[in-house]
This record gives sequence, structure tokens and C-alpha cells, in this order.
Amino acid sequence: MQGKNAISLRNIHINDKYWNRYTKLIEESVLPYQWQILNDNVPDAPPSYCLENFRIAAGDKKGIRKGTVFQDSDAAKWLEAVAYTLESKENPELEAQADSVIDLICRAQEKNGYLDTYYTLVEPENKWKNLCEGHELYCAGHLIEAAVAYYNATGKTKLLDCVCRLADLISDTFGFEKGKIQGYPGHPEIELALVKLYKVTLNKKYLELATYFVDARGQSPNIFLEEIKQPGFKHIFHDFNNYDPKYSQSHIPVRQQTTAVGHAVRAVYLYCAMADLARLNGDETLLERCKILWNNMVKRRMYITAGIGSSGFLECFTADYDLPNDSNYSETCASIGLALFGFRMAHLTKDASYIDICERALYNTIRAGISLEGNSYFYVNPLEVWPDICLEKSSRAHVKAVRQKWFDVACCPTNIARTFASLGQYIYDVSDKDVYVNLFIQNDSKIMVDGKDICLKMETVYPRNGKIKVSVKCEKSEFSLNIRKPLFASSFCIKLNGKEINCIFEKNYYSINRIWENDSIEIDFDFAAKLVFANPLVRANCGKAAILRGPEVYCLEECDNGDDLAAVYVEAKNKFTEEWDENLLGGTLLLHFKGKKLFLKHDTEDSVSAEAPVFKEKDFTAIPYGSWGNRKTGEMIVWLHV
Repeated sequence: MQGKNAISLRNIHINDKYWNRYTKLIEESVLPYQWQILNDNVPDAPPSYCLENFRIAAGDKKGIRKGTVFQDSDAAKWLEAVAYTLESKENPELEAQADSVIDLICRAQEKNGYLDTYYTLVEPENKWKNLCEGHELYCAGHLIEAAVAYYNATGKTKLLDCVCRLADLISDTFGFEKGKIQGYPGHPEIELALVKLYKVTLNKKYLELATYFVDARGQSPNIFLEEIKQPGFKHIFHDFNNYDPKYSQSHIPVRQQTTAVGHAVRAVYLYCAMADLARLNGDETLLERCKILWNNMVKRRMYITAGIGSSGFLECFTADYDLPNDSNYSETCASIGLALFGFRMAHLTKDASYIDICERALYNTIRAGISLEGNSYFYVNPLEVWPDICLEKSSRAHVKAVRQKWFDVACCPTNIARTFASLGQYIYDVSDKDVYVNLFIQNDSKIMVDGKDICLKMETVYPRNGKIKVSVKCEKSEFSLNIRKPLFASSFCIKLNGKEINCIFEKNYYSINRIWENDSIEIDFDFAAKLVFANPLVRANCGKAAILRGPEVYCLEECDNGDDLAAVYVEAKNKFTEEWDENLLGGTLLLHFKGKKLFLKHDTEDSVSAEAPVFKEKDFTAIPYGSWGNRKTGEMIVWLHV
């Protein structure tokens, strides 16, 4: 087995007031709540069936498998979140709980290594015959990720051995070689999981299998269209009638793709794997393709909150600049995948501009995906909500004004759990003799650089302000400390041991190379709340502006500003007054501003047309988008008339 990574969660201790409300929540509330959910013990929540399915597949119980075809993945992501939690802090009770789930999963594995409760129990004759919709490889991928994380956290190999048998079976089954299935997953995920498995086992066939899955995608003839033609083929999902390969990014080979298309989560998971393979295989053409797809996605198809996937139908990208606010999807999982892709690209290119997007996703859409109590979730993340029209069997049925206890398709809650449980590993990056400071989250950490332990202590109240202190302690060691300059920073000052210094600035990092021993860096950059004006090509926002302060997008809620928020106007040269409220939403920086609201001269409720309206001056209050929906149910809006 390969040694531990240079950055281990056991050596990164977050003590940040902003983020502790989420990182501590994972261990104390989220994982226990999700454990009850996975065991179908939460009243009024949609049943999971997840662990019950494994009990039936293992022969512990008799019964009928229930739930979606990809239900197994919920247990895998929960285990992965547990692993990151255990790597950060010992918890014998939680570890015992996880071990019991691992024992159960291993008992459900078939003798040849196959592991998927749906095809074991429901359609055993159709294994590997519906790659388009069956999610066998997707579930395998999430289980592999969980196994690698659990091994890194505990050193235990039971689940790792289990997924190696599964991966060996998949390697024997798929490939360009004669006699193998020349197919790939309808939902990318196993590709990036195989890379992780390769890194921990150093078994090159797992890397080769990941490379195969990426290279095979989009080759002609399209394997999904060929599957559908087979006699007796049955769709699992009715939406897949008249299947368009763009949905799964399989319309053309990945090295020819220039536009982010199809299901948003599938796209960014695929792009993560492409970035991994570009790095490990030294594949410059694949790296260039990642850059092209990233730029198309974030410059033309991404919301200001770092949400992606604008279509409520099929959770897809649509066209450039098509970004509706009150009917969009912007699945929480999609923003998580976007951040995972961005962190990989930053590591590959040493360009901090990618981190700005990752940070935007973390502070906005991903954070909005979970309540402050950790027991309710948003799957969909709109930028405007009018609760009265979020009606079942309507075009906005997918939009919810309140977070839900759980979902029939529950990929997002466990994905949030594993993301926040692993947050520490994204604060820094290490490469050779370089340390990169990417996220400004207060922490005490020990990382390894060029074989030596380096102790870093970061002190900050970011994003309240841009004052950060980084203390470095180590035996005399030469390396470069590279500090990210956010794109929104209007000034940037760095002091080394109390004296202002000039640094090399490249790719949005300030670099300090020296022999370090017992030193301190003080960073101070300015940013203030400002209006960001929409590109007129974004028709939904033409003539509108949003409020941005540092990494946080701000929104208006009905409980602060009354209803009819779509009638709010803000002045183009508006000034904002900041107020820190220690007791609101776990500590929140409020923005107050003067604006106008559109009113009718007369009561015209019986007509959709009216006489010329009038404006009335009014005071408004905005809160961070990531905190919306944690108080009274009501309207919410991001983009305002100017």
C-alpha cells in the first residue's frame, strides 16, 4: 500500500467560527441523523431502504428490494463522510457503526466480486446490460471512494479488499480487448474513484481501467444507443425515451468536446476524472480539453452562486447564458462536483483563479444545501423563490421553499456530508517544495514538504474581513509559500515578520521563497459589498444586478423585506451599511441599503395590467445566500432591478 498523503485530515484542525458550525455539525448531528435515515427510522421522511436492501442481499433478511437503482450509493457516501470524520478525530462509537455497515456490505458481495443490490436481487440476468441507466459502475465508484477514505482513516482493509475484488471483476469485464464489453458508465463516477484506488494500491490496472473508460466514451457507434436497440431492452427511467447521448457526454469523444452539455453532475464528475488522468498520464491534450470545458462552463453556463445545470428537466445544461432564476435546477451535487473539478485544475495548473470558483461554490450553493441544524436539505438551489408557485405537477415542482428531511433520490445530503467532513484537505495544497494557501479558514495544521514536517497556524475571521495571519514553525527548511490573491480583492498587502515585502506574483498567487524556521506572515486585503451587473446576454437578468461581498452572494428574504421582492429596485451607485449580528444564523454579516419598491397607484387585483406604477423609497436588508431558508418560509431573490 502507498503511504499517507502530504496533507492528512488528522493533521488539519479547523477552529474557524464560520465553518465550525458545519464541520462540527457533521459529527454531532448530520451523520447520526443520516444513520437513522439509512435505517428508515425518521418519521415523515421518505424511506431510504438503503441498508435494508443490503440486509436482503446479504441474506440476513427476506424481502423485496426497494428504492432507486442507485440506492446503494447513499451508504457509500455516508461511509466516506464517516471516514473523513474519523481521520480528523477518533470516535470509537462511530467507527463501530461504520464497521457494522462494512461487514454488511461485504456479506452482500457475490463470490466473483460483483456487488450491487439491485442487480443481485431484482435483475440478476441483466448485469452490465443497461450501462446507460443501470448505475452499476456509478455505485461501484462511490463504494471505491468510501473504501479508500476508510483505509486512509483507519488502516483497516476489509472494505478496500472488497472493492479491489469488485474492481478486478470490472477490469476483467470492460476494455478494448476482444471478448470484453466495450462500454462505459452512463453516470461517470467510477473513473475518478479508480484513480484513488490506484493511488492507494499502486496497482496500475486500475489507472488503465480509468483511462479506458474516459477514452471509450463517445466513440462510434454509441454504446447506449446500441443497448437501447437490443431486443427486450427496458428503460428504467421514462425520461430516457428518445435518448440523446449529449445527456451523458457520450455524443463525441471527450477530446473533441468544447461545451459543457448534458446532466451537470455527470459532466463535472467526468471532468474530474479527465483532470486526474491528465496529471497522472502527463496527457497535455486532455488538460487542454479540461481548460476549454471549464471556461465554457464558468463563463457562460454558471450562476453567480456557482450553481450549474439550469434546466429543471433532466438536470442539464442548456445553452450559453440561459440562466433562469426561479425555475433552475443547480443541484447541490453539481456545485460539489464543480468545486472538486476546480481544486484539481488549480493543483494541475498552479493557477489560483480556479479556487475563486471553488470558494464561491462552498460559501453559496453547497452551504445553502444544508440547514443550520443539519437535518434538512435543498436538492435544488434557485436564485428566486415565490413559494405560492412551487406547486406539484408544475414547471416549478422541483423548486422547494423549505429544505426537505430527505429525498427519494438522496444523493445530495450524503454528498454534502462527505464534502464538509473533508473540508480541511482543501485549505492547503503541496507540490514539491511549494505550499499553496488556497482557502482562508482558521486552522492549526501540520503538513509535509520535501519530507519535513511544517506547522502552520492560520488566524482569521474571514469572510468578515481580509486580515489573515499565518505562522510557520519548522526546523530550518527552504520552500515557497504561495498565497492566493482572490480576484475580488481590491488591494493586497503582505508582511513578513512585521515588515511589508514585495513578492513574485504569478497566476494569482503571491510567492515567498525563503528558509523558514519561526516566521509569521500577515495578509491584509480589502473587499467590500458591491453590485455586480448582469451580462445583457443573460436574458433572465438583463438590467439587473446582484450583491457580492467577497466570496458570498447576498439575497433578500421576505422575513426582512416584506413580500413582492421582484418589485425591488437598487441604485447603480448604491452604498451598503454592514452590521455584524452575532446571534443571527450562527453569526451573520448583514448588508443594509436604501432602494425603491414598485407599487400600484390603485388596487388592481382583478387585472394583470395596471396604470403607471409609482416608486417608494424603502430600506432593505440582505443576508448571505448560503444562509437563506433557515428562518420563516417566504420569498427570496438574488438579482434585483437597477
